[in-house]
Amino acid sequence: MDNPLIRYLLRLRAITEEDQAIIINAFEKKSFKEGKYLLPSNRISRQLFFISKGILRIVIRNDKGVEVTHYFLKEDQFCTILNSFKNEVVAEESIQAACDAEVLVISKTRLMELYRQLPYLQVLIDQIIQQGLLDKIRIRNTYLGQDAATRYQLFLTRQPEIAQRVSLGDIASYLGITPQSLSRIRKNTRH
Repeated sequence: MDNPLIRYLLRLRAITEEDQAIIINAFEKKSFKEGKYLLPSNRISRQLFFISKGILRIVIRNDKGVEVTHYFLKEDQFCTILNSFKNEVVAEESIQAACDAEVLVISKTRLMELYRQLPYLQVLIDQIIQQGLLDKIRIRNTYLGQDAATRYQLFLTRQPEIAQRVSLGDIASYLGITPQSLSRIRKNTRH
């Protein structure tokens, strides 16, 4: 069974072939073109995504109504708007494909059924999500207090696989700088 989710989970613990089949059957494969929303804002997040290929971005509208990239997620990561998913509240954020992406999707209802069938899976996925949140905070904190050029250089060294695959506009919004400033920074770093 060559399934990216199973491959990932098997790195963390042994799973019987029978359980692997149950997990595979619970998820649905979907593809999204760059720019398509997996979850528009002002909706309740009722799905959990596992990224097989591509990069997703968490987007929020600022007080001027401009979409700002809050975070990028890449292959072998789970993605949802956690507060909305867990508490069934409307999410301010949206999830968008930052480049063409393939994901494995499971509804919250189906995930709860899967957890009842395979209780160890809930502990495992909760640990993965918690570690993802800690990584997100650690990465975001590295940019705090840095000037724009330093933030960009840190981004290139800490998240190079994302830097090469998403638009410069998305990178600029993630780093909190204008696209024009990012162009200048990139031009100056090539010399």
